Amino acid sequence: MFRQLHLLLLAAVLVATGAAAIYYKAQVLGLPLTPEEQAEVWTVQARVHYQPRRQANSVRLRIPKLTPGFTIIEERFIAPGYALLTEEDEGSRILRWTIRRASGPQHLYYRATVVRAGLADYQDGRPQLAEKPSLEEPFLTAANALLEEVRQGSADIASFARELIRRFNEQPPSQEVALLKQLAPDPLARARLLAGLLAFRNIPARIVQGLKLEAGTQRTIRPFLQVHNEQRWVTVDLDTAAEGWPEDLLLWTVGHEVPFAVEHHPRAALEVAIERNLADALLLAEQRLEAENRKLFEFSLFALPLETQQVYRVLLMIPIGAFIMLLMRNVVGVSTFGTFMPILIAIAFRDTGLFAGLIMFTVLIGAGLLVRFYMERLKLLLVPRLTSVLIVVVILMAGFSVLSHKLGIEVGLSVALFPMVIMAMTIERMSIAWEERGPGHAIRQGAGSLAIAAVAYLVMTWPPLVHFVFVFPEVLLIVLALAMLIGRYSGYRLTELFRFRALARPEASQS
Repeated sequence: MFRQLHLLLLAAVLVATGAAAIYYKAQVLGLPLTPEEQAEVWTVQARVHYQPRRQANSVRLRIPKLTPGFTIIEERFIAPGYALLTEEDEGSRILRWTIRRASGPQHLYYRATVVRAGLADYQDGRPQLAEKPSLEEPFLTAANALLEEVRQGSADIASFARELIRRFNEQPPSQEVALLKQLAPDPLARARLLAGLLAFRNIPARIVQGLKLEAGTQRTIRPFLQVHNEQRWVTVDLDTAAEGWPEDLLLWTVGHEVPFAVEHHPRAALEVAIERNLADALLLAEQRLEAENRKLFEFSLFALPLETQQVYRVLLMIPIGAFIMLLMRNVVGVSTFGTFMPILIAIAFRDTGLFAGLIMFTVLIGAGLLVRFYMERLKLLLVPRLTSVLIVVVILMAGFSVLSHKLGIEVGLSVALFPMVIMAMTIERMSIAWEERGPGHAIRQGAGSLAIAAVAYLVMTWPPLVHFVFVFPEVLLIVLALAMLIGRYSGYRLTELFRFRALARPEASQS
């Protein structure tokens, strides 16, 4: 009883561990469950263009540093002839391109490849009041009147900010709003004004600037307002007053500074283009894992060389084939020669193909049996007999390959990949079974071995399963738990139920 309980607890731990690891890798790391799965990949291009002057030129461009909900897997900076320096502040990275002399229109590019990485919003940074605007009359009176009206129509900090934005978006605007809008000629200036008005009511607020990932040739980096409700930052859209972090928003920079500036060139322009494509989800997941969790990536199968990864795609399927053989032998009741011989034959079928492999296996085993029966007449000892059979098997395999090549059947060249020693032992065991228990029993065991090998081959080469086991090798823990549970099964096999079905008849029980 104790051993059985121990086994059940161990199996439960293995299943729970494997399932938890698979869930984490699929839901958190974003690894795909199927090989055909595709994922969105966005290419974001920011282009600064200006007409240079004769003096030295300096270009400053803010680019993303933290991208909640997304991961930047590749970045490129294209500015021939310019020196590049990179700086960082709290909410962004700053590119500084400099050149002493430039002629003709100048075009500087920043390109980033972005993939989705779950849903999240920007919560970094401690709450603090924005800088209060220095307002003179009549702007100060208008601001106080507007804030008092907003307070009457709000219930908490988030609703206060939303109501304030809604008042600014009203058409036609009230007299107070129309007057205050004169201080905010563009969206970024309006965001600064709103954050400053909230500071009059001791509401911490800040500006975040982001880019909505929507395919198109021209996009705009838009400001959003965040207010702190004493627990977390709440994002409010300045155009719609909607609350919440937009699902498709790529955070570009934090703060009220302009995204770009060209020294002494006020007419310089920034153009942003976005392109959406679909790519292999597994490849993107590998790149995202390498960018986000470098240590985890280095200790995963994805960090191995490609040739080694291909080897493990085969090796990791061997336990699956062994589990199929376990089911066929212990549950179904199929007889085989040896324990793992069918699995080795199934691996060899990967190169020959199932149909051609079955034919070659049958021909070689049949020819080997004839040689084995002939050697029986010579009264050889066991080891010399096995050595002789192995030599004959190699000669037969070489002859089979040469003959198939002359006939134009190139698949016969793969016969050399069959496990020669296993075939020699199979011939020996089949001949002994033939002599001791008759040809029927030997043929049944041989057919059972081929049947299990064929089923194992079909399962071990099924692309969705090969992909799943390689990406989530933790599934082998679940297979291990099932194998141990079946190891305690001592009931009837399916073939035995069919074999002894006569005992279950009513007349059999009465007699």
